[in-house]
Parts: sequence; C-alpha cells; structure tokens
Amino acid sequence: MKFNKISILAVAGVLTLTACDDVNKQEPAGGMITQSQLTDTYSAISSRVDATFSGMFSMMGEPYGVFGTGRGRADDFGFVMAALSQDAEGADYIYPNSGYNWFSVCGEYTSRTPNYANPYIRYAIVYNQIKIANDIIGSLGEVEDAESQNKVAQARAIRAFDYLNLVPYFQFNYQGHQSDPCVPIVTPETPDPANNPRATVQEVYDLILSDLDAAIAVLGADRDNKSRININVAYGLRARANLYMGNWAGAAADAAKAMEGFTPASIAEVSTPTFVDASEHNWMWAIILTDDQAKDHYSTSASWLSSFSANAYTAGAACYAMINKMLFDKISATDVRKGWWVDENLHSPLLATISWDGTTGDAISTLYIGDVKEPFEPYTNVKFGMKKGIGSTMNSNDFPLMRVEEMILIQAEGLAKSGNETQARQILENFVKTYRDPAYDSTKGGRSLADEIWYQRRVELWGEGFFMADANRLHKPVVRFHDNADSTNEPDAFRFNIDPDDPWLLMRFSDSETNANAAIINNTGGSQPKQDQNPGLRDGVTD
Repeated sequence: MKFNKISILAVAGVLTLTACDDVNKQEPAGGMITQSQLTDTYSAISSRVDATFSGMFSMMGEPYGVFGTGRGRADDFGFVMAALSQDAEGADYIYPNSGYNWFSVCGEYTSRTPNYANPYIRYAIVYNQIKIANDIIGSLGEVEDAESQNKVAQARAIRAFDYLNLVPYFQFNYQGHQSDPCVPIVTPETPDPANNPRATVQEVYDLILSDLDAAIAVLGADRDNKSRININVAYGLRARANLYMGNWAGAAADAAKAMEGFTPASIAEVSTPTFVDASEHNWMWAIILTDDQAKDHYSTSASWLSSFSANAYTAGAACYAMINKMLFDKISATDVRKGWWVDENLHSPLLATISWDGTTGDAISTLYIGDVKEPFEPYTNVKFGMKKGIGSTMNSNDFPLMRVEEMILIQAEGLAKSGNETQARQILENFVKTYRDPAYDSTKGGRSLADEIWYQRRVELWGEGFFMADANRLHKPVVRFHDNADSTNEPDAFRFNIDPDDPWLLMRFSDSETNANAAIINNTGGSQPKQDQNPGLRDGVTD
C-alpha cells in the first residue's frame, strides 16, 4: 500500500487552474455541453436529461472530482472533503500533525492562503454543482410537465444547499452582517461571470430562501433514493437557513416538518460502528458512493473518517480522526456516544461488537497489520464503521448530509431562542434520554440551554461538518485548549484558540478566481494563528 505524503507542491498546486468563471463552464463527466445543446437535448433525448440530473448528485462525493485522476489528490472528494475540512478547522476534530495528513492546512489554518489547493477544492466543488443546477433550471424552467418541474425543484434546492456551504465561511454570522460582501451569485441570468462582484449576505440568503420556497411548493415525499431531494430535505435545508439567520421560530417549524416520517437511531443501533449506509432509517439525505466510484480510492470518506478500512489513510498511515479530549471528557459515562471514541486507555464498548482479522474487542485498538492498520491513538473515533464490513478494502461508505437527529436539535434550539424554553428542554431531554443517555439531565452540565444544545450538536454531529458554521452563527471562539498543553490532545502546531471576530476565520478566494473575476475584492485581515495563542478563551461547552 502506497500513501502519498503532502508536499508544498501538492498544497500549492492550484496556481495554474481555472477559476470561477471557468469553473462555471465546467460540465459533468462526458464532455462540454453548451446551453443550446442542452436545450435541444432536453427536448429530444430524455436519457441525457436524466444523466445530467444524476450527475448533479453523483458528483457530490466523487473522488478526484476537481483536480482529476492525474493529480490523484487524497483530499479531493467533494462535499465530504469540505465537511471534514470545516470540522478540522474547529475545536473537536483532530488529525495528527504528520506528513500523511492532507488536512494539515485546516489544523494549522494555512487554508486561508489564496493559492492553496484545499480552499480551492471547497470553493470549486460548490460552483461546479451550481453550474449543473443552473443548466437544469435554465433549460427546464419553462417546461410544465410534472417530472421536469420536479427536477427543477431539486436543482433549486441543490443550489440553496450550495450557497449554504459558502455563506458561513466567507462572511461572519448573518445578524449584523447582512450588508457585508459574501460570495458571487451565479444564476442562468448572470450576464458576465468575469465581472461578477460579491453579493451581500442578505442577497445570498434571499436567493437561498427563494429557491427553497420554490422547491417546497413542488416536491413531495417520493424520490428515487436518499441521494435525491424530497420535501423533507427541502424543509430541512430551510430549517438550516433559518437557523443560520436567527429566524428561530421558522427554524423550529421547518425542522418539525422535515423530520416527519423519520425516527432517530436507537441506543442499540449506535452501540456499534455505523453511520455508513444511506439505508439507515435516521438518515434523511445522503451522498451515496458506488463501488465503481470508490474502488481503489483513498479520496473517500472511508479513507479519512472510518478507522476500520484496510485501504485508508486513517488505519494504514495512522492518520486517525480523533476527538478533542476536552469534549470527550464532558460526555457522561452513561451516554452511548462516549463509546464513539476510544478513551485514553484505548477502550470502547463498541469494539466488543466487531472483529478485524480475527481480533475482537479492545485488542483491535492495538492491532497491527503491516501496510494495513496501525494501532489506534487515544481518542480515535470508532463512530464510523465500514459499509462493506470491518477490514474491507472497498471504501464505498455513504455519507450523511442530513439526519433526523440534526432536525430535532434545530427544533429544540429554535424553540429555546423564540421564547419556548420549557418545550425546547422537553424535546431535548426526550431525544437524549430515549436515544442516547437514559440518565440524561439537561441541567446537570451547568450550561445555559443554548450552550447545552450546542454541546449536543458537537457530540451528535461530530465528523459531519457542522462545527465552523455553528461557531460562526453563535459567535463562539474556536477553543482547542485550556491554559496548557495537558488540557488537550491537539498537536503542538494546531494548539491555539481563535477569537470569533478574527478576520482570519474568513475563507479567501483563490488567486485564480480573483484573477479571472475582476469584480471580486478578497477577504483580508488577521494572521495565521500561533501556537498557544489566546489561552483564556472559553466557548461555554468545554469550560
């Protein structure tokens, strides 16, 4: 097994790439399709319509989807890579500081460098998908049959999802920043992508809500599979948008509608490594990866998130995804989620439910298989299993884009912040006591209700890409350590805290983007964090 070490050339290998105006001309695999060709194709060959529509979803976790197979970047796998990057920039999700860590730019925050590949991938994957969504919207928008309108509705929901994956990272939280510049809006009516200034935060959210309102008006419950968008997912996306904007009552109402027909995973179901299959009943929306997409690829969620793949950077190169011990130490011993990570002694009850190469239980933690598995580090995650079985080399794990548990926590937060704290606390306690910790008491941790809900989000949704968006909207610092090195398991180079108003938190547009779009004025200010900076910052959760 051969793993590629990250290098300066690999990190900075985006200088010669095309930018947003060219990104917006990129097409799904199979060649260039012009707008006139699309229109002709849609009216004449329905199979091509279906292929374009399917490509809008299959690209979401596609290995090497931005740079291509020629570059073979181990961190090039679409929205999953973006989710892991966003968590790796936070406080709770840790990779080791090794030469095999392709996400080290997130741990050390050099990801704000305009010519680095990591931020380019996170930007390009979004606008590539927006391009396909716009093709569908522009070509089928006037077609009145129900199937075409359903495709347009899903494309508009996808476009809203895409902008929700940009707004929290290119500008500060909605409240108080509505008029600040965010990202360029690209629609079928955009006249000149090469002269397309950043829209305001308000303008971007207006488009998001308009798209989701339109989608909700058309979509029903039926869909081909969970990679597609139905009305539940559209409501869930609008719940997120309302949450980000501080529309608390709207967030709670939309979350309640979104979760209709779904139930959380039970304590028994999450007492073994899981979260790998779109068929799991608590999943509402997913990236579904085929065996053909995943075959022999390190650029997959299984390679970077599961600790149980025999063909992965995690196990094979000891690049395990770990929880920050500061959060781990706050999880009650009676909470099933405590077992989603091994403790300081490499113990987790989840390991007793699985076997790898004839080894069962905690012995899996110390198991060594040459070129396949290195021993676990303390606090290694065992939350995410393997779809094809422990020790499989097939990295075709699906990835959850939306789970019903998220909707429950949005509903609780929306109610709590719209004057309904009693109902919010009841919903929160019912969820946790029934599905995670029978001994749960929402007041026991000594946090405010708002901070208690954020704590629950950080534990429940760990590794699913929510930390930085949450910290932004809640105006919370990134707190990775307390006072000294012994408080955390963060590598030395990643051990620092960041003030919530630090301009360095804002993503930068790539050099290729600003060179191609003259109207973009980049984010500026701040500087790369230094080791042990801001030791006194606290976030209300790990205090």
